[in-house]
Amino acid sequence: MSEAPTEPPVDSSTEPPVDSPAQPAAESPAESPAAPAARPAAEPPAGSADANRRQLLYWRLLSRLFEADEQPTLENGSMAVVGDLGLPAALLDPSVSIDNVVQRFPDLAAEFDGLMAPESLPESEEIGADEVRRAALVSKLLLNVFATGSGPVSASDLACWQQDAGWFERALGHEPGGVRGRGEHELGGVLAGLEGDLVNRMRLREVLADSSLARQLTPSMSLIEQLLRDKANLSGIALANAKALIRRFVDEVAQVLRTQVEKTSVGKIDRSVPPKRVFRNLDLDRTIWKNLTNWSPEDERLYVDRLFYRHTARKTTPQRLIVVVDQSGSMVDAMVNCTILASIFAGPPKVDVHLIAYDTRALDLTPWVSDPFEVLLRTTLGGGTHGPVAMAMARPKIAEPRNTVLVWISDFYDDRSLMVDFEALHKSGVKFIPVGSVNSSGQQSVDQWFRQKLKDLGTPVLSGHIGKLVSELKNFLT
Repeated sequence: MSEAPTEPPVDSSTEPPVDSPAQPAAESPAESPAAPAARPAAEPPAGSADANRRQLLYWRLLSRLFEADEQPTLENGSMAVVGDLGLPAALLDPSVSIDNVVQRFPDLAAEFDGLMAPESLPESEEIGADEVRRAALVSKLLLNVFATGSGPVSASDLACWQQDAGWFERALGHEPGGVRGRGEHELGGVLAGLEGDLVNRMRLREVLADSSLARQLTPSMSLIEQLLRDKANLSGIALANAKALIRRFVDEVAQVLRTQVEKTSVGKIDRSVPPKRVFRNLDLDRTIWKNLTNWSPEDERLYVDRLFYRHTARKTTPQRLIVVVDQSGSMVDAMVNCTILASIFAGPPKVDVHLIAYDTRALDLTPWVSDPFEVLLRTTLGGGTHGPVAMAMARPKIAEPRNTVLVWISDFYDDRSLMVDFEALHKSGVKFIPVGSVNSSGQQSVDQWFRQKLKDLGTPVLSGHIGKLVSELKNFLT
């Protein structure tokens, strides 16, 4: 992202002299009949005018972000700069979406893509016309995404913001949704917060009751959170539209996570099993190497008396995966993501997956673990936290400790007697994985007492993006 302005703007229509020499005081003709002609002011260094114009655009951006009222001087100057660059005036209007700008001026789409990606930043510090143009485009992205205003929000307002956020993510070098939903970018939490605020300001029940408006909604974690919290108050068309949105979101997230799981989902090669002697397993390079001593110079042929095959059998020891999820209000992302993740690991026959959700009570969701949509509809988000009830339900499921993975997902603001149970699990041979965050941004708040105790136990709290949990589980289950 381009640097913030550090000095006040200058009217773009004038170029102030830089390092002008001091002019001598004027003398009367009588005192100086042969007075020399006044020397012209030195021309400003190359690039200073462009630096001023870029500075003007960024001052105007800051003004619009933090002040509701327009500043006429900044607006007029910015309009002149944009006009000089041959860019459309719509770039300065935050009410015009980036989609609309690109539809009217298709050539700008390529300029927005990767605009703020690290590899696209200029190597030289010299500011020219290209940097002024970049500033105008960057200002449009930042203004549309971060100046969300206040007051009620319609379904179309939310849809426009989501589209603009998608262009912002593309400018950063990500796919649309990659920063907010599944990426590991530091802005993920900020964008998710902005989107959540827009959802909170929208009259969601009224929107869901109108199918044409509901179709304008793009499912996101913020929207799904609101739907799950409010599902008990929905009925008829509104409930049907809410379920359709949840189903779409679940399917989209499941596809992304399934791809991550399948990338390295195969187990280690089991060399105790003889290779299957079929052509597709033939190790041609090794076969040639091992038979080089049979080369006949006279015949110019290699006689092969032994074939070598690749080992393809993989270790597939059945495993039991127990996922315990805190479903209190602070763990919505965890509940959604881990429900979907558990369903993916429940797919292969070699993994026996159990799912438990808890707040002050525990709920065994194992019968529906293969259908995350049904799981989410059966949970009630919010309430307190009391981990011992979940531990009492999980403990009988541990038949073979050394063949069991227990993933405990919580912010750990819980009963500290749980630490005794965690220590017992660890000593029994259970692969215990405490997780403090499986949300999109990786941001979390974990009780520091539990964090230190679990670290001392040798099982530090896993934090960050859900991809880290996927990797940790595959290391043990494959």
